[in-house]
Amino acid sequence: MKRIAEVSPRFKARITGVLSLLNLLAAVFGEFFVRRLEFAGDLIAVSCMVAVTLLLYDIFKPVNRGLSLPAVFINLVGLTFGALRWNPRGVDITVVFGGFFCLLIGYLIFRSTFLPRILGALMAVAGLGWLTFLSPPLARHLSPYNLALGILGQESVMLWLLVMGVNVQRWKEQAIAAAQWRPLASMHS
Repeated sequence: MKRIAEVSPRFKARITGVLSLLNLLAAVFGEFFVRRLEFAGDLIAVSCMVAVTLLLYDIFKPVNRGLSLPAVFINLVGLTFGALRWNPRGVDITVVFGGFFCLLIGYLIFRSTFLPRILGALMAVAGLGWLTFLSPPLARHLSPYNLALGILGQESVMLWLLVMGVNVQRWKEQAIAAAQWRPLASMHS
């Protein structure tokens, strides 16, 4: 566990990008190309998304641990519902939880100093696209635009993480500032 914590934030970001791409490919492959392998594709996609979620927590906890942790919880709950195929009243609850996750991650990206702010805005727009699935009639009415917003926003962030990673120097500065702030905050409690 200690060795994982010592891994470069740029490497973690790139692994996050790779796993996100694998998630997307597995989901598309299972859904559209080989229906017999849909279960295997779903299993790979969910496994990748769990890993992406945990890696994003580790990347963004220096920005705001208090928001990064609920983001993880929200996405893991949504992924659990998806694995159970629970869609109350036709609402794709996994996508809706993913929308809230994207909004929180978008905010964390925007507040970070180690990623471009435009990526935070794109991720937040993705979250809004996914949140249209709260209302199946609205989601159908806005389709395919809501899907395009969701995929474009989310995957542009993941592509950036895959190719560029994070600015390690700025990530370390933000992590040091967060570590120094935490003891001061606990002294005032």
